[in-house]
Amino acid sequence: MLKLRNIFIFAPIKTGYGDGSGKVTDRHMAFYAARCQYLGAVTIEPFYLDKGLREIPAQLGIDNNDKIEGLQKLTSSIHDSGTKVIAHLNHPGRMANPNIPGNHFISSTSRPCENGGATPTRMDKNDMKQVTDLFTKAALRAKKANFDIIELQFGHGYLLSQFISPFVNDRTDEYGGNFENRIRFPLEVLRAVKESVDLPIIVRISADEMIPRGIKLTEMTAFSKMLEENGVHAIHVSAGTVCSTPPWYFQHMFVPKGKTWEMTAKIKEEITIPVIFVGQINTIEDIEKLRSEFPTDYIAVGRALIADPDFIGKYQGEVKGVIIPCLACAEGCLGGVKSGQGLQCLVNPQTGKETEIIEPAKELKRYAIIGGGLAGMEAAIILKERGHDVDLYEKDELGGQFNLAPLTPNKKSMAKLIPYMKERLNESGINSIFKEVKKSDLTTKYDGIILATGSKPSELDIPGLNAFYWADILLEENLPENKNVLIIGGGLIGVDIATGLIPGNNKITIVKRTTDFGEDMEMIAKSLSLKMMKEKDTIFSDHTYIKKIDGKTVYAERNGEDIQFNNIDIVVVSTGMKSYNPLEEELKGKIPVYVIGDAQRIGNAQDAIRDGYEIAKKL
Repeated sequence: MLKLRNIFIFAPIKTGYGDGSGKVTDRHMAFYAARCQYLGAVTIEPFYLDKGLREIPAQLGIDNNDKIEGLQKLTSSIHDSGTKVIAHLNHPGRMANPNIPGNHFISSTSRPCENGGATPTRMDKNDMKQVTDLFTKAALRAKKANFDIIELQFGHGYLLSQFISPFVNDRTDEYGGNFENRIRFPLEVLRAVKESVDLPIIVRISADEMIPRGIKLTEMTAFSKMLEENGVHAIHVSAGTVCSTPPWYFQHMFVPKGKTWEMTAKIKEEITIPVIFVGQINTIEDIEKLRSEFPTDYIAVGRALIADPDFIGKYQGEVKGVIIPCLACAEGCLGGVKSGQGLQCLVNPQTGKETEIIEPAKELKRYAIIGGGLAGMEAAIILKERGHDVDLYEKDELGGQFNLAPLTPNKKSMAKLIPYMKERLNESGINSIFKEVKKSDLTTKYDGIILATGSKPSELDIPGLNAFYWADILLEENLPENKNVLIIGGGLIGVDIATGLIPGNNKITIVKRTTDFGEDMEMIAKSLSLKMMKEKDTIFSDHTYIKKIDGKTVYAERNGEDIQFNNIDIVVVSTGMKSYNPLEEELKGKIPVYVIGDAQRIGNAQDAIRDGYEIAKKL
């Protein structure tokens, strides 16, 4: 038995908070301390078992005894809150990062991942023995470091699932071919770990890799029975493979919520040991649904706890306040790790900065914030939290351009952000004034002005371009059907507009002066958006310059050759944004002025929220 104080487990998520040594840092300590108090168990980020097997340069290691002291400090801190700690042991196999010098690559196969990566060496029995030794030695170190539970990664496209998967495993020996052969090596690893430590063991699996000829639920149900027979204490059921189906691996907003829950329930029907449900569990409604409609033993929560460290505490009624929503967007969490900055969150600028404290203001002042978009709202909330008096001016609608973000087919989860920020404004008692501000409204009443007036679409000087839309075409009153639409500009906004128009049976042509359609998009959203567009016969025209428009005919130049697009019903312009900041020059020298968000420089939603947070923390 796992014997946890409640059913909630923090799922393993890479933080990127390391310093390259593989040892625990102060950032790790603060991150987990902020999230452990109301949970049954915390799973620390996946450990590397050998320095040549890292997925990210800043990953935590459990490959050497020199890591034990720091890990003991970390487990002790979490134990102080009454929460147990799980060591997640994983061998990436062919999915080790090819960009990290010194990494090596082995697998059940000699084929690289079809989506790219290093070519692995096909493992022989000596390699298997070495891998088994890595797992057992890591398990022993975990016990010395006072971990309570071991979790073995048998899913998600990593080494042991590279043996299980019929799509990956092309061996002809006793470790390949039929199901019994493909599960042989993972079971050998499991048995070796069980013999080396007397800790409870969880096995994490992918119920379905979501690829043709990959791991499927039927075999994983049979495998789960065998895991139970081999003394496993719980099975953690996820989906996907990091190689081929990263949206499922990351449980991205483009993936339907609840699919993994259904598969977990089917496995539970066939076994008696506990199962752990996981996958986009990020609202109170999700938890209530799982507890009322599914055979829920344990619930693993990942990114919802990145967004709100007190998510479970708020669910339990132990912590007051509105829940910071997880949008399942992967913008800050995955994006931060991949960029080398470490785990972040689009919605919560304090994620990864848990060592920083928002201090009460030493001198209370009165501030006006001009612009009620994401930057302005965040600045208002933090200023008020620190004790300042705040007026928030907005001439239109709170939320600004982000009100358009949820209008594309797969970004509905984005709709949670603005209501959350409005609720925080109301809880804080911030005075929102809906009017267009003039200089005379500001200079005599305030100690400082924060300009968060955002940006406006860039304009094009194209002969004949008289009527056109921007992203506002996605508003219900503007949304066309069965039209030929030309989108000028193929960056993030252009691609989002295209995906928003496709369900209306519109025929899309999208042109760009360069080649990277979806530039600056989060990688999973970009990949799936472009896939959707291609499947719906979108015409992509790169290196294209629009020369003039005459009625329904658009004349252009592509790679030096004249081309034209015919029968165009609607033109959309999405060629970028430019800062909009009409008040700065008028106010300069008369009152302290601070410019944030797009009004200062064009960025994304995370940049805007972070700007508002940072300026308000300082004033």
